[in-house]
Amino acid sequence: MEITKQNTTNQPENTKDAGNWASLIGGGALVLYGLSRGSLRGALMALAGGGLVYQGIGGKSGVQDATGMNQNIMVEKTVTINKSPEELYRFWHNLENLPTFMKHLKSVRVLDEKRSHWIANAPMDNSVEWDAEIINDQENHLIAWASLESADVDNSGFVRFQPAPAGRGTEVKVVMEYNPPGGALGAAIAKLFGEEPEQQIGDDLRRFKQLMEAGEIATTEGQPVGHR
Repeated sequence: MEITKQNTTNQPENTKDAGNWASLIGGGALVLYGLSRGSLRGALMALAGGGLVYQGIGGKSGVQDATGMNQNIMVEKTVTINKSPEELYRFWHNLENLPTFMKHLKSVRVLDEKRSHWIANAPMDNSVEWDAEIINDQENHLIAWASLESADVDNSGFVRFQPAPAGRGTEVKVVMEYNPPGGALGAAIAKLFGEEPEQQIGDDLRRFKQLMEAGEIATTEGQPVGHR
């Protein structure tokens, strides 16, 4: 299983990085415009044809940059699963399935074709909530999302399903960016995501692989859970 990661608090350093992201999620010049905004959210908004919209709804990012408060964390993970892109996309696209293998999620409730409401665990029996919108949906290939205004945790990302070489199943790549708030809530979010957020995403993908290949997730005690 291939695992990769990338954490950043700044915009891509050179044209090569921008080109890699453009190749990864498509969209050419629009994606490069989004990356010039210094965040994955900008790239995704540009990819959706919403570069100008991003300037409006993402205006707070400029304030954060100016005050040195922009602490975006980006995580990238890839896993190969012995299932077709169509089956994996179909399961993931039903967002209410995600808490089955994402341990930090309490629930995901689909509101309409694009919007959903997320509730995640936080320390001391607390929880954090946000609404998210699917901003790019390519059947059997890509799902991209971004949190909406007033989210407890500002986040965005995408999951891509691509046939693996030599018919070895599907490479599932998840790229996520989030910006923890400050203060007590920020401390709680830090604990929620842990010191190694890429490890948490990696663990989620390992459980997803187990669930899709074996139909269940083995716990550390050896008892299977999460029957489909």
